[in-house]
Amino acid sequence: MSGNSNSDILVAGAVAAFTVDLLVYPLDTLKTRIQSPKYAKLYVNAATQKPNPTLFRGLYQGLGSVIIATLPSSGAFFTTYEHTKSLFTRLNPSTTTHPNGLVPTPIIHATASSLAELVSCAILTPAEVVKQNAQMVSSSSPTNATIQTLAKFKSNPLALWRGYTALAGRNLPFTALQFPMFERTKERIKEYRGRRGLTTGTLWESGWITAVSAGGAGTIAAVVTTPVDVVKTRIMLSAVEDAGNEAAASMSKSNTGGSTEGLVDAFGKSVEGSKETVKSAAKSLNPLLSAKQKGKRSAWKIGQEIVAEKGVRGLWRGGALRGVWTFVGSGLYLGAYESGRVFLARRRGEVIDGEEVL
Repeated sequence: MSGNSNSDILVAGAVAAFTVDLLVYPLDTLKTRIQSPKYAKLYVNAATQKPNPTLFRGLYQGLGSVIIATLPSSGAFFTTYEHTKSLFTRLNPSTTTHPNGLVPTPIIHATASSLAELVSCAILTPAEVVKQNAQMVSSSSPTNATIQTLAKFKSNPLALWRGYTALAGRNLPFTALQFPMFERTKERIKEYRGRRGLTTGTLWESGWITAVSAGGAGTIAAVVTTPVDVVKTRIMLSAVEDAGNEAAASMSKSNTGGSTEGLVDAFGKSVEGSKETVKSAAKSLNPLLSAKQKGKRSAWKIGQEIVAEKGVRGLWRGGALRGVWTFVGSGLYLGAYESGRVFLARRRGEVIDGEEVL
């Protein structure tokens, strides 16, 4: 990685993430609301069956938590990706028939980006859970949406990581598809401009080539992985429910000593009777048990429920919006990152080899 230090990668990644969050966050909020199971109830006018104004209010709700988490997660992603890609490239043996190595370059890029995504998701998951639940809070609420959402996890903060598998399950195929296409597209554009004598070597050229390549590749990957994104949204939106349910179940169990003995009625008197009476009393002490079990549903089960409710088209809700959002977001994200790392290296008087990184 000629000319680039770890600090360059971290700073460039953080600036890129911050830029994208500010500009495309409203589109992400709209996507979350459209994919929500409560979309028809909260955001559609019952009489006209058209979106109501509520859908477009509070589009920046939850932004704070994302900014705090995406700065380190983006830095972690790019640092892992750059070093892993560089390592795999060095270890890839070349032969006379395979001068570029036995393992195809797209596979190296896909593997490196997938490993980087696993690291990034571990940092980003809590913020993603808070963000998506904050996006669903009524904009008329007097309390800040992020604070209101965080308060619901106070009794069970580990629930913030419940969406890790879902987030990684969406992002892994997305990055595995996007980065090989992105790298190849960028290479082709540079080759084309080189043959035509159009290469200028400017910061602007580096930025727009990266932005166009990333946006196009990201759009294709986003549309293909939309069903996984819809399921991920459902899982993360249920995390608040799960946190509350488990807290209530824990409190109920504590109150009953983990059994049905010692149950009391509304007046504090001992409850005696048949097994059915005891079971009924226990059920009343833990009314959220069934909801808690419901929150444990697998991603496959949630996908089946979506198909049962909305048909196969339900798995593609928000796909077009996600494609537009990803084109803009990925283009700005990687374009800003590329420009940032080149700028930082050039400011020190060092030369960047554009083929070595991204």
